[in-house]
Amino acid sequence: MTVDEKALRRKMAIGAGIGAVIAIPVPFVGPIFGALAGAGYTYYRAKKRG
Repeated sequence: MTVDEKALRRKMAIGAGIGAVIAIPVPFVGPIFGALAGAGYTYYRAKKRG
């Protein structure tokens, strides 16, 4: 595992946490989907930058 992979994993974990917290008050989304969306968005942004 390289340093970039560690940084990406850390950012994805933070994104998942933020997504889960934001999605709690939304009744049809829930924290699990919010965590997946947050991690996915973070991964997409990281890969888009190159």
